[in-house]
Amino acid sequence: MTDLDIRCATLSDIDSVLRFWREAAEGTSITDDHDGVARLISRDPEALLLAERDGVLTGTVIAGYDGWRCSAYRLAVHPDYRRQGIAVALLEAAERRFLALGGRRIDAMVLESNELAHHTWGATGYHREDHWRRWVKSL
Repeated sequence: MTDLDIRCATLSDIDSVLRFWREAAEGTSITDDHDGVARLISRDPEALLLAERDGVLTGTVIAGYDGWRCSAYRLAVHPDYRRQGIAVALLEAAERRFLALGGRRIDAMVLESNELAHHTWGATGYHREDHWRRWVKSL
């Protein structure tokens, strides 16, 4: 995929990323706002990866690492660009980042109802662990 550019998001990308997620991502989060994304980019400027083709945002993934765990969030590909290897390229970029940081295992947050995503994650070597459950509390 030589015409695909993967780069780190900057603060100037926030509004386009939020618009993209509303169109391409499944579900919403309490942090899907300008301040939440700005905090992410400011704290870890290499965490939010963007895939672009001819200057058009086609995909995203958040590759977060806290020194203990590697976490993947917001893997999303625009519906017009799916099944072209963009998700695979984003995950490969995230995995390279994690390896460079010393990461040893990646946890991915995937909506239970997002069957299309289950196929993508499975096809790229990830497996579901049913013995874990996510516990959350909004602040």
